[in-house]
Amino acid sequence: MKKPHIYSALLGGTFFAIPYLALGVEVIPATLLGISAFGAGMLVFRNIGNSKITYELQEEADIIKKSKENTIRLKEISKLVEDENLIKNVNTIYETSNKIIKAIESKPTKISGARNFLNYYLPVTIKILERYDEIENQKLTTNDSKRFMNSIENMVEKIKNAFEIQLNNIYQPEMIDTDAEIKVFEAMLKSDGFLEDINIDKSAENKNM
Repeated sequence: MKKPHIYSALLGGTFFAIPYLALGVEVIPATLLGISAFGAGMLVFRNIGNSKITYELQEEADIIKKSKENTIRLKEISKLVEDENLIKNVNTIYETSNKIIKAIESKPTKISGARNFLNYYLPVTIKILERYDEIENQKLTTNDSKRFMNSIENMVEKIKNAFEIQLNNIYQPEMIDTDAEIKVFEAMLKSDGFLEDINIDKSAENKNM
């Protein structure tokens, strides 16, 4: 819970105001009640906040653990299917998924932007591929089966591209921040005359060559 001292202060103020203003309790006893309520509130609200943090951390750990299990399953599926292009795309999805998970592990705050990927996209991709492998093993030659297989192969291509975009999005804030830093740094170099000196040196080198 955010700012437990604020909630505790409100609680303490209530326990002071009601006895003092409404019940006619003297100021000192009312003040003691308010202080006691404030202290109790700090303990209660702080514990609530810690419990929430612990729950969130455990939830994130569970999501990452499940996602790692899903990537292992992806690798297994890539060894089961027969279509070479599909195998290539599944392996790319596997590698991209691992990169996404590692990025989240190194910076857990990034998980908020990847929850749909971890909780939905990845497991549904596995479900689709498992169904593909199941139908493929039946060696069906009907038009419906061929149409089904082609639709899955095309969908996996789209999934591969979506996962790569997801990885790019995870690093988008860093790219934006670094780009801004580069522009500021470049402006400082120009204002101090260093970029001009570099250009002159390069021109001189080119003439000598």
